[in-house]
Formats: sequence, structure tokens, C-alpha cells
Amino acid sequence: MKQTLHLIALRTIRHNERHNILTAFSLESGRMAFAVSAGTGRAASRMRALLMPLSLVECEADIKPGRDIHTMANIRSIATLHGIHSHPVRSAIALFVAEVLGCVLRDGPPDSMLWRFIADGIAVLDRLPPSRLANFHICFLSRLASVIGIFPDIGSYSDGMVFDMADGRFRMTPPLHPHFFSAAESRAVPMLGRLNYRTMHLWRLSRDQRQSILDGILEYYSIHYASLTGLKSLEVLRSLM
Repeated sequence: MKQTLHLIALRTIRHNERHNILTAFSLESGRMAFAVSAGTGRAASRMRALLMPLSLVECEADIKPGRDIHTMANIRSIATLHGIHSHPVRSAIALFVAEVLGCVLRDGPPDSMLWRFIADGIAVLDRLPPSRLANFHICFLSRLASVIGIFPDIGSYSDGMVFDMADGRFRMTPPLHPHFFSAAESRAVPMLGRLNYRTMHLWRLSRDQRQSILDGILEYYSIHYASLTGLKSLEVLRSLM
């Protein structure tokens, strides 16, 4: 069955001499995989450029029941991302976000709200001035946690409490397990809940603070949703942020 799909490209891996496998998140059908040409000709090169991580494209897909990998044709960009693909920090953030999404987005029914949330975030990343990029990945992951339903209730926080990552709640005293933020670190959690793309640049963090917060977010995701250990793009991002 032929179907028009709107895709957010996540990653492309080598499958064999003729084909790569693209993993993408579609508006119409959720997470999907496609066989795309691995050739060296002009058409294959154009396709690879169109399907870089976080690219938004429209295509005609041949959907056959019972198959996990589909074919696609007539691919065209639906958002020109000059900012992401021409700037090294934006590109590193895009690779990181795409890798996280590749772990977090699961097989299942389509989720138009989640698709549009991601597409809106991509648009923000593409147009942000370089001076405002530093906290984007933290803001994106914080907002994504709310969209997928794992962000903790921050209304119970008061100064001096610690955040128990395993239970997803604040405590007056540390838990017996090691998965918690200290009282000083826990002050960041309510701030994460209020973070948005317009104001995130006002949150002044040192590189060490930013990396510590990111490590905590990744650990929290790994406990409550999907493992985010061993991300290949993380060290590249750390070197630039």
C-alpha cells in the first residue's frame, strides 16, 4: 500500500553493500525503518543529505503488512535546516538529540503531539543564535520528559530536600540507594520544570554544572523510561559545550 508519510530522520546505519537502514519517527505511523540506497551516485548522495539526523521529510512509502523494513520514494524536505547542518555545535546537539530519540521512541501507535513537539524543537534549534545554544539539549530533554509523562511533580519541593530519582519524588533525607541528587543539586529540578526555549539562555551554568545536570537527566531517563547509557554522541557534545 502506498502512503504519504512525514518523517523525522533519526539515524542511518549500513545494512549491506546496496542498502542502508534509516530509522525515523513518522507522524502517521510512529517509529519506522526504511531501506535506502547505499550507493555512491548522485541520487544516493542527495538522499543521504536529505536524511541527516533530525531532517524533516515527506515521502511516499510502500507499506507491506508483516514487514519491518519498508521502501520509500519521492523524498523531499519539508524544512530547510541550514542552521543545524552548517554549524558544528548545532550539528553536535542534533546528533545527540537524534541518538536519544532513537533510544526513547518506541514501537507503537502514532503520537502526533510527540511528533509535533520534536518538530518544533528542531525548528528552534535551527534558528537559535549561537550564544543561546548552551542549554538547548537540557531544555529539550526536560520538556520531552513532560511530554512522555515521566517528569516528577515539582510542587512538593522545598529548600534542603533531596530528589530521589528512583521514586521520582523529593525527600527530606537521602534514600538508602545511590540514585539521588544532593540538596544542592536538587535545586535544579524545579528550575528544569520551568525551563523553556525563550528563557533557557538566562540560566547561567558552568560547563561542569551543565554536564552534571545532563548526567542526572540521562540517569533519570534510564531508570524510568529507556536506557541512555553508552550514547556515542555524548562525548562530542561534552567537548563543545
